[in-house]
Amino acid sequence: MTKEKIEPYFQILREGRDATENVDNSGSDPSQLETEVLADVVLVRYGELALKSSGIRDWYEKLLMKNIAAMLESREIPYSQIRREWGRIFIETADSRAAAEAAADVFGIVSTSPALTTEPSLEKAASICADIAQDIIKEGDSFAIRARRSGNHPFSSADIGKACGDAVWNSLEKNGVNPRVNLSSPDKEIFVEMRQKLAYIFLETFKGVGGLPLGTQGSMVVLISGGLDSPVAAWLMMKRGVMIIPVFCNNTPYAQSAARERAFDCIRQLQKWAPGHQFRTYEIPHGPNLQSFIEICNRKNTCLLCKRMMYREAYEVMKKENASGIITGSSLGQVASQTAANMHAEIYQLAIPIYHPLIAFDKTEIMDIARKIGTYDISNRSAGSCTAVPERPEIGANYDLIMIEEKKMDIENMVSNALKAAKVFKL
Repeated sequence: MTKEKIEPYFQILREGRDATENVDNSGSDPSQLETEVLADVVLVRYGELALKSSGIRDWYEKLLMKNIAAMLESREIPYSQIRREWGRIFIETADSRAAAEAAADVFGIVSTSPALTTEPSLEKAASICADIAQDIIKEGDSFAIRARRSGNHPFSSADIGKACGDAVWNSLEKNGVNPRVNLSSPDKEIFVEMRQKLAYIFLETFKGVGGLPLGTQGSMVVLISGGLDSPVAAWLMMKRGVMIIPVFCNNTPYAQSAARERAFDCIRQLQKWAPGHQFRTYEIPHGPNLQSFIEICNRKNTCLLCKRMMYREAYEVMKKENASGIITGSSLGQVASQTAANMHAEIYQLAIPIYHPLIAFDKTEIMDIARKIGTYDISNRSAGSCTAVPERPEIGANYDLIMIEEKKMDIENMVSNALKAAKVFKL
């Protein structure tokens, strides 16, 4: 395989171009060229799925492939096939780099690599490594071959590394470059993964988001406010395979319309992480209930009563949607309403399954994830503060006193009225 023939294919690893652009097949057998080098494959690696029983693993892999297809389609990245072998999924595409980057954003994927393919022999792999080396390894650069093997072969991973390394060394010397090998910290690396039917050669790996395929853990309701925390909490549970049902409790007239816009924009951003899975978003009018708390109860308990009411409203949505839990953005001690005592009082005697994925996160960690998932700038938009928050909110709530406060009101009727006025959207 000459450098002239491999270069057009190698280019797509760097630029994401179609593997067939400007390829001169004259004087060669097209079918042979297709067998030797095809830069139209993305290696997809997953983690936890491999630990599941065979039946569960099969289901997870099929759902993961479906989610990959949806992500590629949402970004208008063409592909011809998504297939799987033991321990790997492969995307056949003319835009391998873009497909690798997109697939890395699919929950359940650990990493991806755009790759060249060839027949699974030492000779073919070594030849391609040698040609690639001429393009990427310059005078003064050190290199390493990273080899692994899967399947039945008459050679070991060490044999692959030696054969490819020797070929690279000889090729560089022939072209006047003095090669150097550095296995611990090389300037350039060439990866070779030898499998039963094909060998895959690649130069880079995109880190995936990890977790479990979206949809494998059922669905949960998430209380979305539009601030920094709740979208991050929702995303983390999506990463664990949970399909979310966003619920926005509208605090009008105690909140500005910008708060609603911000929350719905966060939901739209989260939807980009779940192509193929349409969110059902609930908007529940919460202002009337806040007004009752302010007028009837001790003012310092407003936030606690508000949160308990939100949990009840979300619980009704949970039952209606046959979901299995409620997600919040609470982080222990981050604000006055999220002390340990208050969080105890918020759930006392509610018997509702509530998840706090951010419970031990600090604000910096939350902000970093928000930037990563695209909600940071949205959440940072000015939307005003909730005017129902008391000047001195309770920070060490006594759960018995909260129960006494609630007896002053018809809680069941308040929840019922709020749900009757709820609206459902598909954003």
